[in-house]
Amino acid sequence: MMKTLVGVKMKTLVEVEMKKLVGVEMKRFQEFAVDVTLDPETAHPQLFLSDDGKQVKLDVMKNLPNNPERFTSCLYVLGKQSFSSGRFYFEVQVKGKTDWTLGVTRESVNRKGDIRLSPQNGVWTVEWMNNSCNARDDPPVHLPLTSVPQKVGVLVDYEEGLVSFYDVEAAALIYSFTGCSFWEKLLPLFSPGLHYFGRNSSPLIISP
Repeated sequence: MMKTLVGVKMKTLVEVEMKKLVGVEMKRFQEFAVDVTLDPETAHPQLFLSDDGKQVKLDVMKNLPNNPERFTSCLYVLGKQSFSSGRFYFEVQVKGKTDWTLGVTRESVNRKGDIRLSPQNGVWTVEWMNNSCNARDDPPVHLPLTSVPQKVGVLVDYEEGLVSFYDVEAAALIYSFTGCSFWEKLLPLFSPGLHYFGRNSSPLIISP
C-alpha cells in the first residue's frame, strides 16, 4: 500500500513539474505570436465571419461568388496571413464547442472538393468531435486528453518542419506533427463544425 501511495505521489509531482515546464515554454511562444484574421474570400458559404475577422460560426447558406479561393464542399475558412519562414503562433478559443478543426494548410490546398485532412495532402490539423480529440496524421491518431481544451495554441516552425498544438489553460501539449515538408506558403485553417440539435453554436474566436 505504501509503495502504491509513493508511486502516485511521484507521478503527481512529475506531472506538476512537466506542466510548469510546458507553461514556461508556452510563455516564450508569445514572441512568435502573429495577428491572424479570417479571409472572407476563402470562407465556405455556410460560414459567418465577424466584422473584425476574428470569429467564425456556422450560419445559413449564402449565395456567394464561386471564386477560386473559396471552399465549396468543406466548412473551412483560411487566415488572410500566409507564412513561408520562421516561427509563428496563434491561439483560438474553442470554449463551448463540441466540434472543431484547427491547423495549417499549404496555400495550394484543394478548395472545391472533399479534402482528406492529412500531412500527405498538405494539411496539418487537430479536431475535436463527439468528446474525442484526434490528430489528422498519417494514419490519424486518437489523443486521450485529460481535460477538454478551452483555448488551443498552434505553433509552427517552418524550418524545423514542426506543427504543435497546445491546451493553453492546462499548459499541456496536445500533439506535434514532426518532420513536416514545407515548400510553399502556409495558411491557418479553421472549421467551427456542424450544429447538433442546437449544440456547437458557439463561434471559434481567434485571440487576441
